[in-house]
Amino acid sequence: MEAVLVRHTSVDVPPGVCYGRTDVPLKATFPQEATAVAAALPTPPFDAVYTSPLSRCERLAAFCGWPDAVRESCLLEMDFGAWEMRPWMAISDPRLKVWFADWMHAPTAGGESFDGMCGRVGSFIGRLKAAGLSRVLFFTHGGVIACARTVAGSCSVEQAFAEPAPYGGVVTLQF
Repeated sequence: MEAVLVRHTSVDVPPGVCYGRTDVPLKATFPQEATAVAAALPTPPFDAVYTSPLSRCERLAAFCGWPDAVRESCLLEMDFGAWEMRPWMAISDPRLKVWFADWMHAPTAGGESFDGMCGRVGSFIGRLKAAGLSRVLFFTHGGVIACARTVAGSCSVEQAFAEPAPYGGVVTLQF
């Protein structure tokens, strides 16, 4: 199965703020960024088009011609729980040190771990593959794309985070 994954455009969040599942606004540059994304997308058809239910992805899906993309919670960004929308430097939770030491396995405070997120992303991709879909399009988040890259075996976890998909990036993977 071929999956085309599109990361949402730039968010209007101050640098150093932890966000994942929070429905944050997009920067005023959205029209220009979205135009570039639409031009970079491969030619349809797709067997199915899915989007994270957060507005930053839904808005890009609609701009690119898929206002009726299926909303899929498995495509949500990592859940940072109690840390959402707090500056990283202001988080005094002792679990933060545990998470930084083992973010792959340790969950965030009230949220999830990276391997937990990869589990939900991999399970969703597996269901689509088992359903016989051959080409799908996802509007999603950087963390989901990192998980998909590792699930596809196209890179290691370390590479996925050392070379993240940029805002508005388009990544094609084979599963």
